[in-house]
Amino acid sequence: MSQPQPSTVTDRYAKSTQAHAKAKTLMPGGVNSPVRAYSAVGREPITIARGKGCVVSDIDGNDYIDYVGSFGPLILGHAAEPVVAAVTKTATHGTSFGMPTELETKLAEVVIDAVPSVEVVRFVNSGTEAAMSALRLARAATGRGKVIKCVGCYHGHTDAMLVSAGSGATTLGTPSSPGVPEGLVKNTLLVPYNDLAAVEATMKANKGEIACMAVEPIAGNMGCIPPEAGYLQGLRRLCDEHGVLLLFDEVMTGFRVDYGCAQKLYNVMPDLTCMGKVVGGGLPCAAYGGRGDLMRQVAPDGPMYQAGTLSGNPLAMAAGLATLEALKADDFAAYAQLEESSRRLEMGLVEAATSAGVPVYLTRVGSMICPFFVSVPDKRVVNYDDATACRTDRFAAFFRTMLDEGVVLPPAQFEAWFVGTAHDDEAIDKTTAAAAKAFAVAAEV
Repeated sequence: MSQPQPSTVTDRYAKSTQAHAKAKTLMPGGVNSPVRAYSAVGREPITIARGKGCVVSDIDGNDYIDYVGSFGPLILGHAAEPVVAAVTKTATHGTSFGMPTELETKLAEVVIDAVPSVEVVRFVNSGTEAAMSALRLARAATGRGKVIKCVGCYHGHTDAMLVSAGSGATTLGTPSSPGVPEGLVKNTLLVPYNDLAAVEATMKANKGEIACMAVEPIAGNMGCIPPEAGYLQGLRRLCDEHGVLLLFDEVMTGFRVDYGCAQKLYNVMPDLTCMGKVVGGGLPCAAYGGRGDLMRQVAPDGPMYQAGTLSGNPLAMAAGLATLEALKADDFAAYAQLEESSRRLEMGLVEAATSAGVPVYLTRVGSMICPFFVSVPDKRVVNYDDATACRTDRFAAFFRTMLDEGVVLPPAQFEAWFVGTAHDDEAIDKTTAAAAKAFAVAAEV
């Protein structure tokens, strides 16, 4: 039994519904990123007015405990005091110059000190831009044209990588996109996530032609799927054997699962790393970095060209610095808090799903979490095929009920949930109480 649609659910969301109707006349789908349209969950999106801590409020005056967190950056919560203070102070001195500032150097020092494999870093404005630039660098450094990516992993919407992408592309049924010429994707080789044998076979079949293996060390765009034991270590070994660069896309995992990113958590050093989200503290910011001999090939030190007018802008640098300083404070106490809150949420969700009799395979790495509505009990989810076999109809019913109960989630089965330091015990307990009702509704679908 699904939840009623917005046209019949009373006036609780009336202003949001009206706002979205107007937005659709002005923007594609009324949104500026597809998954925000709520197409996968069968209702109109809410329109947000403000956020504080772990709570967001819509224009109808409804409050929600938030596990979207701007899809990852807001690890300290909405309007976190140190971030707001840093951005406010910085804005009084100017928002962008197109010239160097000391804030860029300070954040670069912090990133290089934190991330084991990064010796030199370049700041950009989005994860897409970071991945695009890192792939160009890999090709320039190796003189090879082909790259390997995993089916369902998302490395931004650059043409060459928008093939079997996850996240919104999967949700909307368009894992590849019109407008991408075949010639631009012919050098993108696909393998399943968590499948070392497929990677080895692909490298042998394309000997001397592959520039890099790009991978999310923890897949976060087909839900949250951790690497199987030995998978990342096996990728490092295979890349070394075949002279292929290993690129970790840590746009989502960077500074979230560990202050040293997933590469420190799993003790596997890539050659190149993409970062985003947390590194900018909620402002448009990303970065790519790696070994010095590779990064020194980026202009103006080397011939590989990449530039950006707003790259390293003072507001993003200030927000990133404030966020990383808060995460590092008190011997990284924030991570202990995140682990405890996330563990509490995980246990509550498992108990609620079990009580409702809903088969769920729940994954968690640190403060990233995802309940997969599997079609059969005890089914594991380790790759894209497993994820897309899940009951999206049940997830949609679950989502709508959670929203009505005052909890907002990423609006797709194929997105990770994000816990922040602002999620206290009260928020977690309210979430699990809402989940008990939502799982009961999902069980009837």
